[in-house]
Amino acid sequence: MHLTHVTQSPEPSIPLSLAAKQGEGSHKPDQSGDDNSSRNSKLANILIADDSNTERTHLKKVLESAGYHVLVASSGKEALSIAQSELPDLILLDIIMENGDGYQTCRSLKRNAVTEHIPVIMVSSKSNAVDQQWAKKLGALDYIIKPYSDQELLQRLNEV
Repeated sequence: MHLTHVTQSPEPSIPLSLAAKQGEGSHKPDQSGDDNSSRNSKLANILIADDSNTERTHLKKVLESAGYHVLVASSGKEALSIAQSELPDLILLDIIMENGDGYQTCRSLKRNAVTEHIPVIMVSSKSNAVDQQWAKKLGALDYIIKPYSDQELLQRLNEV
């Protein structure tokens, strides 16, 4: 298990609507009673887009236990819709999905003025360097290869 860091050009400024939303303190409190010191305070709302119910459920549990508010989508098309309406602080995006794969979704997010500022981290079992380079070209901030550890995922989020 390892993570490959993909760099991106400087992040554009955050729209006022998102800044106001971030100030609302809308993330769910930690239900587990654990210390949330590992949570990145800049990221309150995270959208998970993965067609695997098992993966979505696992990621949701890990992120919520770390104090994040989590939105879920089971396809790229659904992720685009949720991203446009909810403006999450970050998107974890699987590549291989029906009804809009992760590459198409990332491209659409980065070409849309409403969502272009949202960092995208691709999460995939595809470990080929070409896939990682393609994700970077499409605007992904980072690329996490499955399987990964919960600790590695939270560490990567903390680095955003």
